[in-house]
Order: sequence, then structure tokens, then C-alpha cells
Amino acid sequence: MTATTLSATRISTRTLLTAAAAAAPIWTVMNLVQTLTREGYDITRHPLSQLSTGSPGWIQITDFLLVGTLYITGSFGLRRALHGRPGGTWAPRLVMGYGLGMLASGVFVMDPGDGFPVGTPAGVPTTMSWHSIMHMVSGSLSFIALAATGFVLGRYFSRIGARAAAIASRLAGVAVIAGAGWAISGGRMGSLTLAIGVTLAMIWVSLVAAHLRKSH
Repeated sequence: MTATTLSATRISTRTLLTAAAAAAPIWTVMNLVQTLTREGYDITRHPLSQLSTGSPGWIQITDFLLVGTLYITGSFGLRRALHGRPGGTWAPRLVMGYGLGMLASGVFVMDPGDGFPVGTPAGVPTTMSWHSIMHMVSGSLSFIALAATGFVLGRYFSRIGARAAAIASRLAGVAVIAGAGWAISGGRMGSLTLAIGVTLAMIWVSLVAAHLRKSH
């Protein structure tokens, strides 16, 4: 391999990892702005996915598609950066799976419900459209992939002796499981706990990508 080829490979890997590093900040800011500005939206009652409904719903749909694309792109950078290391096979695959789940969640929109958007009857809808069912399925699979990513990254950091990072990685996986479990069980403010758990795990994955980017 020539010096020019090696340099190009390094630049390409850094660019791919930058995509993964940018995903969580974009997701967090976009959702925070919408949560504070969408009329009738209550994050303690409505999941973030319901922001895809109503006339301004295209903003959240774009958010899903953009962030999903960034994680898929970043997964190739993770594959290069972790090649030959513990977790180097499954961490990139799981991040790609999460990105694909985000894309599917943007394509298959959740039904309106529980008073949102404004004018929607209160309470949980008694029936679900096919695209809402697909949204639930893709969302569930993506949460599994995100949680698993945390545990795989925990193994990677344990093997290289980064104990604090290993603990943080596993806590990220636990945050997704705890948030989703509480929401599924019908716990109070379940949509909020789900949003917090998933967002924290996304931020950790993006921080790991940013850390790996520095080494390239």
C-alpha cells in the first residue's frame, strides 16, 4: 500500500466515523426543538415517533431518515476502526441494524393517538394501521440492536483495559432495555423514560465513534 493510498483510507475512515459521531447530537437537538414547539405534544404521554404525524410531521420523518443514514454510514467506519479487535465484527453490524431500523421507522409512520396531533381523540387507538404496525416492529428491532451494541462495546473496552468506558457501554445497553421495558409495561411517563434511555445510548455510540475518529 502506498503512502497516498494509506492517507486516503485514513481520511475516508475519519469521514465515516464523523457521520456516526454527528448522529446523536442531530437527533437530540431536533427532538428537543420539536418537543418544545409542537402544539399539543407531551413527551410524558406521546412517544417521539408521534412527532412524525400531522402536517409538520415531515420534520421528524426527515430526522429518522437522516440519523438512520448517518449511523449506517458510520457503521462502515466502525468496521474499519475495530477490524481485528474484540467486538469488531458485531458492533458495526448492530449499529448498521439500528440505522436500518431508524430508516424503516421514518418510512412507516406511527398513527396519531392520545390527543396528538391536536384534534385526535384522547386515549390509545383501538386499531392500528399496517404502517403503524411496521413502525412498531422496526422500532423494536432497532432498540434490540442499540442495546446489544452497548454490551458488545462493553466487551471491546473491557478487553483493552478501559474499565470506565466498558461500564458506560453496558449502562447504555441497560438504559435502552430499562426505558423500553418501562414503556411497554405501561409505566408512568413511559414515553419519556424510553426517549431518555434510547437517547443516552445513541449519545454513547456517537461518543465512541468520535473517540475512534481521533485515533485515525
